[in-house]
Amino acid sequence: MTPILLTWPDLASASLLLLLDGALSVWLGLGLHRPLAVAAARMVAQLIAVGLVLRTVFALNSPAATLAVVLAMTAIAAREVAVRPEQRLTRLGNFAVGASAVAFATFLTAILALTTAIRPTPWYDPRYAVPLAGIVLGNVLNGASLALDSLLGGVVRERAAIEAQLALGAPYRQAIRGLVRASVRRALLPIVNTMSAAGVVTLPGIMTGQILAGMDPFEAAKYQILLIFLLAGGSGLAAVAVVVLAARRLTDDRQRLRLDRLAAPPARRR
Repeated sequence: MTPILLTWPDLASASLLLLLDGALSVWLGLGLHRPLAVAAARMVAQLIAVGLVLRTVFALNSPAATLAVVLAMTAIAAREVAVRPEQRLTRLGNFAVGASAVAFATFLTAILALTTAIRPTPWYDPRYAVPLAGIVLGNVLNGASLALDSLLGGVVRERAAIEAQLALGAPYRQAIRGLVRASVRRALLPIVNTMSAAGVVTLPGIMTGQILAGMDPFEAAKYQILLIFLLAGGSGLAAVAVVVLAARRLTDDRQRLRLDRLAAPPARRR
């Protein structure tokens, strides 16, 4: 089956739905028509730019170019992990923790898939490596940011309980164990919900895209199963890594809770 290629008029016709949203915003006084227009313009510009860059990278078929693209994507994802939590570790701690967790989970998951299940030739083929890393990064980013936000917010909220356990002689690891478990659990709930609804409530995006591109639905389903397994594993690895690294930054060799290593939250505008 030959894939159906979209033309610019096709995209223009689809954009009429966005114009409808803008009209509804004006009519109902939502104030969202300008943000919608700006977000749409940014989305179009970003995706066109990415498409042109990837076209060049695919043509080069170079491991260095592939690695450079994946590293750039990882750095952007790490920044998103760092800025989302309300609480911040000092000395760019959120970025350091986020970058370490995101890179670890993404590279381990992607390399495992490329060298075992998918097995392109060569294994670093950018047509497989870059999209796979991008898909994994999206879930890893969400899992890591949820876990980090939960842990940092939790230590501030439960400071008295943690310090009470430490005063009674409990080791730091035991005193913070409940928060660690709760943070990892919160990070994994979205992927659990995704797996529960896949194929029943929704057709996941990858499966839908492959079907539209002409792949047999059964084969597309197998690819989607593989990817969801990868996303679940990557999310779990990222959540555990970010929580462990952040928890270590909040203590010292005397097993104390060091909330002085959290930056003061920015003042809210009234």
